[in-house]
Formats: sequence, structure tokens, C-alpha cells
Amino acid sequence: MRSLADSWELGGVRIPNRVVLAPLAGIGNWFVRLQAKRHGAGLVVSEMVSSFAIHHRNERTLRELLRVHPEEHPLAIQLFGHDPEVMRSAAARVAETGADLIDLNMGCPVPKVCKTGAGAALLEDPVRAVKLARAAREGSGLPVTVKLRTSRAQGDRKGVELAFRLVEDAGVAGLTLHPRAASQRHQGEPDYALVRELVERLPVPVLVSGGLRGAERVRRAWSQTGAEAVMLARGSLGNPWLFAELLGRRSAPPTRDEVLDELDWVIGCAVDHLGPDRAARYLRKFYPWYAERLHAGRAVQDALQRASTIAEARAVLHRLRLPAAA
Repeated sequence: MRSLADSWELGGVRIPNRVVLAPLAGIGNWFVRLQAKRHGAGLVVSEMVSSFAIHHRNERTLRELLRVHPEEHPLAIQLFGHDPEVMRSAAARVAETGADLIDLNMGCPVPKVCKTGAGAALLEDPVRAVKLARAAREGSGLPVTVKLRTSRAQGDRKGVELAFRLVEDAGVAGLTLHPRAASQRHQGEPDYALVRELVERLPVPVLVSGGLRGAERVRRAWSQTGAEAVMLARGSLGNPWLFAELLGRRSAPPTRDEVLDELDWVIGCAVDHLGPDRAARYLRKFYPWYAERLHAGRAVQDALQRASTIAEARAVLHRLRLPAAA
């Protein structure tokens, strides 16, 4: 009987279990990935990183987006771009970070990405997509995987067709399918039958992503698709305990103190990563996820969003530990 706790291989890399952290744009830095690993994730994937920024040695990209913690492994760095030679160069630089795999984004629906010919635009340009995947593999010497959508707009299956090209012509080691059209973003029900089709017809591991909120829904999608692993994205935000729950390591929801301790850990890492001033602004996107788990009222959420310093935010959170706040 299959279990999410079973180990598996992806491009020759041993993965200890079948629960994976997805690339989270603007979020999936080293400490978010490390958090997922602390709670049990078998593989973590970085937020998408511009191949052009790496190729041109953008200092902030190299310092922040390619920062790797030694306890993250196995780790994939996700790249996006449209130029095969630039991708080859960027992939070579990524290999120097010690990453175990490279993942390519061929599903991002954001217009500023697509208008360059990257992201979901590649679903309609299979020749370029194959060249990019081949260049990443040759440039890095690492296994290359691809995350893609079923199509750019509803009504066709170009992403499914591209998956076969990527395996046969580019030699990718695995694929993740988010079975919605890019135009749907996160709306509508994912068509998990398309994932099962790839699972049954492709000789490489296929992972499922999209709509995976809550343990029961994740387990159901994994069972329906027969996927090699599940890739958790938005469902894990503010809920790293989901990894442990899926692996059978815990069943109870986190206590109030556990949530507050976890957020305190995140704050400390953000300060280390960005410095106190930038971290104070950056963390505003994180607070609502944890406030929801704390069942914090509007006043608390507003206070966190208004906090201009880390000290102010920590003072708000400290008050939540007091008996009267329970």
C-alpha cells in the first residue's frame, strides 16, 4: 500500500518522502524552505528566479534568492526565462550553490512573465521549451524537472502535449502538473484526471499540484492521480504543520503557543535574511496566515500590518501570550 512517507527517486536524487514544498513566488526563500523541512517536507523548491538576473550577476538575486541553508537538502532551484543560452549560463551558476536539482517554470500566468516568452507562454512554444530544458540540463549537469499547467487558456491541452516533448526530446527527470489553465489562476476545480493520464503514460515521476488545501484533500488528490508525490503551495502558508500531518507525525492542530513560537522563528529568520527594516515590511504578507490560525481579531491583524518595526510586531504578538488574550 502506498504511503506519503515512502522514499523515492527523482533524477537519481533520493527523496525521503513524497510531500514537497512548491515554488512560492516572492515567498519561497531559504527560511521558508527550511521551515518546511523542519516540519517534514521531503523536497523543497525555491521561489522562481530569473535566469537573466543570474546570468547578469544581479547582486541581490545572487545574495538573497540563491542563498541556500545546509539543512535544506534535497533542494531544487526554480528558474524562469526564455533564452536557452542565458538559461544554460544561469543553470551553471545554480549548480555552484549546491542545489540538487533545477526546476523550470512553464506555468506562471503573470503577464509580465508571459510577455517575455517565459512562464505559461512556453506552453504555446514547445520548441523553445525543449531548448530551455535541454540547456538547463547541459549547463548544470543536474537533473532538470519542469512545473507546468495544462494550457495557457481553457479549451486545449497544450501543457499535456508539451510534457511528452519535454521527456522525449529534452530528457527531463520529472514533471509537476497543476491541472488548471494558466488563465484560471487558482479558480475552478483542478482536472486531476489529466495528472493521472501523465502518470500512466510517462516513464518519469509526475507530481501533482493545485487545489491541495487540507490533509484530506491532499490525500484524495494523491490517490486519484497516482502521482509520485504531492506538491504543497498556498495550502502550506502559515500551516507548516500540514507536512507533519500528511506524514502521520501529528494529528492535533498546533496550539496557540506553537503558532506564536513558529511565527517568532520566522521573524528571526527574516531579520537575518533582510535586516530589521526590510524584514518589518516583508513580514506583512506573512502575518495574516498566522493570525488566521490564532483566530486573532481584526484589531490584532491591523496592529501587525501597521507595525513599522520588528519590536512593534513582537510586542503585539507578546500580548497574545498573556492569559487575558486567550
